[in-house]
Order: sequence, then C-alpha cells, then structure tokens
Amino acid sequence: MAISERLLRYAESRKNLAGCLGGLAGVGIALTGAAGGLWPLVVAGLYGAGALVAPPGRPDAPDFEDGGDRLEPLRADFATLRAYLAEVDLPAAARDRLAELDALLEALLEPGWVSDPDHLHVLARAIRQDVPEAVDAFVRTRWWARVAPGTEPPERHLRRQLDALYGEAAGIAAALQEAEEIRQRTHTRYLEDRGRG
Repeated sequence: MAISERLLRYAESRKNLAGCLGGLAGVGIALTGAAGGLWPLVVAGLYGAGALVAPPGRPDAPDFEDGGDRLEPLRADFATLRAYLAEVDLPAAARDRLAELDALLEALLEPGWVSDPDHLHVLARAIRQDVPEAVDAFVRTRWWARVAPGTEPPERHLRRQLDALYGEAAGIAAALQEAEEIRQRTHTRYLEDRGRG
C-alpha cells in the first residue's frame, strides 16, 4: 500500500511533470529524425533533466488559528506541526536538532509542567510560528541555492534557527527545574523546622 501511494504521489509531483515535458520534447526531437538511433537515450535524458531541474514538491506549512496561550490547544497544534515536519525532507544535522527540540517541547507540553503565561507564550510562538517558518523558509531557499551556487547554504541558517529555538525551550526547562528544586528545599526546611519545634 505504501509503495503504490508513493508512486501515485510521485506521478503527481512537479518533478515527474517536468520530466514528462522534457521527455515529450525528446519525442519531438526523435520524430524530426535529429536523434537518429539514439532517440531512446534522448527521450530518457530529457526526462531526467526535466525531473532534476524542477523545484521539489513541498508540503504547505500549517496555518494555525490563534488558540491563545492555553495548553490543550497548544498540544493539538504541536501534533499538527509534527505531522507537517514528518513530510518535509531535511538534512541529517537539522533533522537531529529538530528531534531534540521535538523531545524537549513534548516534555514541556505535558500537563502539569508549564503554567507560567510567559513560558506558554514562548512555546506557542515556537510551535505556531517559529519552527514552521524556519522549516518552510529552508525548503523554499534550498531549491534556489541549488540553482544559484556560491550562496550561503540554507542548511546553516536552519541549524542556527533551530539552535536558538532549542535554547529558548531549554531556558524554560531550566527555570522549571530550578523552581522544583527551590520547592523541594523549602519543603525540606519546613519539615525540619517543624520537627525541631
């Protein structure tokens, strides 16, 4: 089932359509007799060239409605973001950093952890705006960078953006950890003082 779904997706892709146009041009060349006995190679070569130069298909970035900074709508939007990211082709280094960010966001979005409105706002901005925008900009820029070599690689910008987003989320996690440690120390002091009294 998955193979036929992939084939159908490829058949409808920009790459296949551009390749078919190139192959059709090759058939036209073959019909004029200019290709001679090598016409199959000309048709296949023009199909391949068309498929290579076509911009890659890309899923549309999710368009989130403003769900505010409440936890449950944010968790639903995080699931939508994950589905989008699963469809996007990313380099290994960015995919690894995105997996780390994903795991951290998943932990922070567990009920009972983040309740501070400022922290929820940072998480909402990362999930609904920053991560989708960074990935979508990378996907759009990557094709142009391939066409115009010599420009700064878009992978570098994506990695820097993901590092910055991870740093923000890690800051929230550190603040939560510190708050829990203070709470634990305070409770220990309270119990020890009560035992003395």
